[in-house]
Order: sequence, then C-alpha cells, then structure tokens
Amino acid sequence: MEPKSPSRPWNPYIAGALAGLLLVLSVYVSGKYFGASTTYVRAAGMVESVVDAERVSAMAYFVKEAPKIDWQFLFVVGIGLGSLAAALLSNTFRVQAVPDRFAERFGQARALRFLLAFIGGAVAMFGARLADGCPSGHGLSGSLQLAVSGFVSLIGFFAGGLVMARLAYGADGKGGRGQGR
Repeated sequence: MEPKSPSRPWNPYIAGALAGLLLVLSVYVSGKYFGASTTYVRAAGMVESVVDAERVSAMAYFVKEAPKIDWQFLFVVGIGLGSLAAALLSNTFRVQAVPDRFAERFGQARALRFLLAFIGGAVAMFGARLADGCPSGHGLSGSLQLAVSGFVSLIGFFAGGLVMARLAYGADGKGGRGQGR
C-alpha cells in the first residue's frame, strides 16, 4: 500500500462509506452496534477499583455496567490504533502539544491548550453520559437503524461542531486573533 501524501488527505466519502460498512459488518457478525462513551466510565471504574474495589462494587452504575474489558473497550482501543495507523500511512503523524490552528488563534500556551482540551473532553463526556450515548452510539448506530433520534442527534452534533468551531476560530476559520468575535 502506497503511503498517502500529506497534501492529499483521505477522501471523506470513501472513509465514511468504509466506516458505515464496518458498522454493518459489526452488527452482522456480532450483533453489536458502535458505541464508546460507556468504555470511558468503565475504565475509570477499573482504575478506581485498584484504590477501593469495595466502593466501586457498591456503586449502582457499576452494578449495571461492570468495569471490564469487553468488545467495546477493544473497539475504543482499536479507534486509537486505527488512527495511529492512518496517520503513519498518510505520513501525517507528528507529536505536537499545541496544534498549528490553535497556536494561530491563541498562541503557543501549552497549559491553556491542555486546560481547554481537558474541559472540552469533560463537557463532551458529561453530555454523552447524560444522553446515555455518544455520537457513535446515537448518531451512527441510531441512523443505521433508521431511528429518528439517530438523525436528530447527528444534526445536533454537526450543528454544535459548527458553532464551536466558529466561536473558537472565527468566521474565516483561519484563527487570527480577534477575528470572528
């Protein structure tokens, strides 16, 4: 397989179609739909079990969703490994604490980048658990089942992403200081 050039990114239509086919194959072979957010809570439970296993086993949530390594945990690990493989194959992999676009807009402040990334992740995880599912669970798996809620959630995720990108990076998307506000 020939590596992709950084100037020629993956075709989003082909990548999306392949993700859809993978979801159909997952349902056909194992009867499992995509989902990821429960894994993060279970992983937190596994870490906390090292400190106080008795407390974790008494929590109502972990009685229902036991902290364990299952297909969904491996799916989340596979997302990370697949992302790494795609970046390596496309010659776009690099370790970077502050992404270029963030630096253009907010400067090279690592602490600010890490703080905002942490807050964003916490808010996203809170929302995913509040909704009892994430974009892959509600959006992709729900729309595969032709559930109205799946399509509504996809529209909401997309619209929310557009609004946040506009707020964070301005109207032109180039991220110059003071633009787009």
